Formats: sequence, C-alpha cells, structure tokens
Amino acid sequence: MIKPSRWLRRYFGFSRRETSGFAVLLGLLVALLVLPPLVRPRLATYNPAADQQQLDALATKLAAQRQVRPAYASNSRYPHRTYAPRERVPQVALAPFNPNSFTVLDWQARGLPEWLGKRLVKYRDVVGGFRAKEQLRKAYGLSDTTYARLAPYMQLPEQLPAREARAYASRYPAGSSLPVRSEGSATPSKFARKPRNLQPFDLNAADTTQLMQIRGIGRGLSGRVVEYRQRLGGFLRAEQLSEIYSLRDAPDLVDSLRKYTFVRASFAPAMLDINNAAFEVLQAHPYMGKRLARVLVAYRQQHGPFRQATDLRQIRVLDEATYLKLQPYLVLK
Repeated sequence: MIKPSRWLRRYFGFSRRETSGFAVLLGLLVALLVLPPLVRPRLATYNPAADQQQLDALATKLAAQRQVRPAYASNSRYPHRTYAPRERVPQVALAPFNPNSFTVLDWQARGLPEWLGKRLVKYRDVVGGFRAKEQLRKAYGLSDTTYARLAPYMQLPEQLPAREARAYASRYPAGSSLPVRSEGSATPSKFARKPRNLQPFDLNAADTTQLMQIRGIGRGLSGRVVEYRQRLGGFLRAEQLSEIYSLRDAPDLVDSLRKYTFVRASFAPAMLDINNAAFEVLQAHPYMGKRLARVLVAYRQQHGPFRQATDLRQIRVLDEATYLKLQPYLVLK
C-alpha cells in the first residue's frame, strides 16, 4: 500500500528543473507588474495659467469688437396694439319685452354677443321694425336654441298676416341678415340682377361679362374660367370645366355652366407644338406641368424630334389618362 505522502509527491510534486522554471516565470510576472511604472517617462505638470491668460485676452478683444445690436426695427414700425378691455354687461332675468325698443346693450343683457346685437338692431332699422317673431327667427346668426329661449318673452305675434308674409318673403329671403332688393322695391342695390332666362352661348368665345350672367358665377370665378381656357387652348368638352380648381368641389356650378354654354362641333383648339415649343410654353399647359415638360424637352434633345404623337408613350412619367387628354392639342412640325 502506497503511503499518502508518497502519493501526493508523485502526482503533485515538482522536480528541480520544474521548480527552477516556475521561479523564473514568477520573476518575469513580477517584473511585468513593477517595471512599467518605473520605465514610463514622467509627464510635466500642466499649468493652465498661460492658456487662461490667452483666453482672457481673446475674450477682451472680441468684446471690444462686438457692436451693440440695435433694437428690433419692427418695434417702431409695428407698435404693439393694445385693446381696451370689453365691458362686461350684467345679465338680467328674462321677462316680457318688445324687441323694437331694444338697444345693443339690451340684447347683450339677454345673453347675446355684441356683434349679434348690432346685427339685430340694424336688421330692425332696415325692415322698419319687427312685426312678428318669424322675422327674428330668420335673422342670420340667431341660432334656433337662442330663439327658442327668447321667443316666449317677445311681445309680438308668431307670424305675419298671410299677404304681408308673402311680400316679406319675396323681399327678405330666409337666413338673410339684411334685405335684398326685390323687383318692386325702391331700395337700391349695388349688385346687378342676373337674367332668369339666359340663352346658351359659346364657351370658347365668352368673356367674363357673359359668364357672370350665370347665377353663382362671380368676377373671380369667371376670370379663372377664361384664364384656364387660354392656357388650355380652348375647351373641347364641357366636362373640362370640372378640372378648374375652384370648380372641383362645386358640381352645381359646373352644371350651371354646362346648362348655359356649349362647345361648337367645328371648334379647333390652339395646338401645342411639342417639337419646337420652349419649356416655358410646354409647362404652362394644364395637362403638361413642369415635370412632364422638363422630361419631354430632355427626351427631345437626346432622341431628336417626335415623329408621331404615339412616341410620347415612351416617356414613363406620362400616364395613359394624361396622354389621352393631351392628344387633341398636340401637333408635330
């Protein structure tokens, strides 16, 4: 039987050679830990006084060069507006009242805003005094809730007599804040009456005055129609009116224009020469635009003039719907 001490020495003991190697390795490890701090060069101690002096001198120089910024010019050109505080009108309890004797403050004391009180006073002066509650109910800006709250206290009949009501309805339509001129009224009006029986006219030959005869078409809208027609080269179909920005969401106005206008079958639009027209001319066409005009000019410069209109199909940014709309206006020279 092997003794424990002998067994330990056999498996865990070191020879003289192994012991010497272990001692050398241990000495190298100690040297690696101790030598770097000893070999590392000693760094000079940083003194920030010199740099601080340079920074102070630079800051003083910049402060001397900086100019005092003038006050913002808009303070003198556009002074701040001050508004006087609105006077708070004390409210009163509702009681029977005659609206013909009310002032703006009286209406405000019953819960109405100042602008609505002024409108009712002006409305009363124009119609010559309220004679029935229905006149107030038709006042523009007076909500149904407010009318229902005030109506039981108004010392007026509910409705006008039948004959007077018909005359009132013809002169003052429901929802109008001020009266409009009727055929038999002597009140002058700054707006010319539009004809009721209007004969259809040529859409491509009409000017703004003719277009303004159609109900709902004013000066601005008629000008846009004429301007779009000039850029387009003329209308080929009445449906093209719906392409105008102001008419896209107004189908009733488009129907009125189609009802009182027509396009002659023999009408020849102004043609667009795609081989010779400049970029400015091309991009001004409603169906062309800047992007398509730029690509068309570049394609024309690279591949030469177009030989036929179908060559435009080779331009990728040109979709089929736009091509079909452009085709009647194209000419190749």
